[in-house]
Amino acid sequence: MFKYYFMLGVRSLRRNPALTALMVLTLAVGVAASVSTLTILQVMSGNPIPHKSDRLLVPLLDNGSLKGYVPGAKPDDIQMTYRDAANLLASKQGPRRTVVYGIEGGIEPERADLPVVEVSGLAVSSDYFAMFETPFLYGGAWSEKEDGNKAGVIVLSRLQSEKMYGKANPVGKHVRLHSNDFQIVGVLDTWNPIPRYTHLLNGNGGSFNGEDGIFIPFSTAIRIEFGQSGSTTCNDHVTPGYQGFLDSECTWLQFWFESKSASDRVAIQNYLNAYAGEQRKLGRFPRNSENKLYNVTEWLDYLGVVRSDSKLSVWLSFGFLLLCLVNTVGLLLAKFSVRASEVGVRRALGASRAEIFKQFLIETAVVGLAGGLLGLPLSFLGMRIIADQSANLSVVPGMDWMMLGITFLLSVSASILAGLLPTWRACQVTPALQLKSQ
Repeated sequence: MFKYYFMLGVRSLRRNPALTALMVLTLAVGVAASVSTLTILQVMSGNPIPHKSDRLLVPLLDNGSLKGYVPGAKPDDIQMTYRDAANLLASKQGPRRTVVYGIEGGIEPERADLPVVEVSGLAVSSDYFAMFETPFLYGGAWSEKEDGNKAGVIVLSRLQSEKMYGKANPVGKHVRLHSNDFQIVGVLDTWNPIPRYTHLLNGNGGSFNGEDGIFIPFSTAIRIEFGQSGSTTCNDHVTPGYQGFLDSECTWLQFWFESKSASDRVAIQNYLNAYAGEQRKLGRFPRNSENKLYNVTEWLDYLGVVRSDSKLSVWLSFGFLLLCLVNTVGLLLAKFSVRASEVGVRRALGASRAEIFKQFLIETAVVGLAGGLLGLPLSFLGMRIIADQSANLSVVPGMDWMMLGITFLLSVSASILAGLLPTWRACQVTPALQLKSQ
C-alpha cells in the first residue's frame, strides 16, 4: 500500500498546481536557510585534526603584573615570552614541541630577472611539520640538528613555489630573505586546515582562509633578528635592542606540545606548574594564576573562533523554518479541505481512518521530497551568498553527503510535521454528511 499511496501523492502534486508550488517553495526556502547556515557553522566549529586533537596542547602562562589584576580573570595576553618559549622548547616534555610566530618580508629568487616577492609565513621548530601532519610535495622538513645549528633553510608552500618556479621541483635552490641566504629543503603540498588552528593568532588571512607561504626555523629567525608580524604585548620597561626585547616580559609567541597519549596531559600540566613555581621564585609570574593547558578544540573554543552571532544565525534560520511550517500547515489545510467528499466516499467504501491518515501523511512526505529537491540548489545559493559577505568564509566547501542527507531528512520531516494537523482533520470527515451533500 505504501507504493500505491506514494504514487497517489506524486499524482496529487498536479492538483491545485499553484497551491502545491507554493507549499514546495515555502518548504524549500525554509530548509535552504536552515541547512546553509548549519553547514557553515559545522565547518567553522569542526575539529580540524580529530584523530589527535586531544594530544596537541597549547600552554598558557600568565606573566602579567599585579597592576589592575582581578583574581580569576583571564590573562591579558594569550601568547608567551621568548624566555618561556625557549625553556619549554628545551624541556623535552612530550615527543614533539614547536614555537610559532608570524613573519613577513621580501623573498628574492636566485634568478636576477625575477622580482622580489612579498611573502608572509611562520618561524617554527622542525617538529611543526610532523605535529600537524603537513603533506609534502617535494623534499621534507629540516632536521632537529638544523634547528640547533640555526641553519638557513626554508620550506615553501605549493602556491609560493609555483609563483616562483612554476611546476619545477625547487628543492636545493637558494633564495634570499631578510638579507640572508636560505636553501629550499621542501615544498608543502596544498594544505589549509579549517579552522587554521596551528596559528590562529595574527595569522595571514584569517581563521578560515589565507595561507602561509614560507616556513623557516625559529632559531634561525632569532639569529637574524626577524621581527614579529602580529601583536606584541609589553607590560614592563624593555631594554633597547633586540636582545633586550628577548629578555623582556613581552609576549609574542605561541607554543604547542604534542603528547604521546591524552593521559600524558597530566604530566605536562604538572611540569607547567613546577616551571611556573620556579619562575615565581625568580621574581616572575606575580599573579600566581592557574597555569592552563588546552587541546585543539578547547583552544578554538577559548579563542572564540565560532562567534556567538554565527550560532545565533542558525537559531534564527530554524525560527524561519518554523514560520514556513506554520504557513505550510495552512496551505495543507486548504488543500485537504477540498477533498472532503473524496474522503467521505472512501470511508463509505470501507477505508479506515488509519488508512486515510496514512495516505494523506505519505502525500505530505512527497511534498517534502519535492521541497528537498528544490531546497538543494537554494541551499548552495544561500551558502554562496553568506560566503560572499565574509572573506573568512570564502573557502567554506560545499555540502558533504551527510549534509545532503540532512537536507532531504529535514524537508520530509518538516512536511510530515506540518501535515499532522491537516491529516488528522481530514480523518474526522463524517461519511454520511458528505454523501448527503453530493
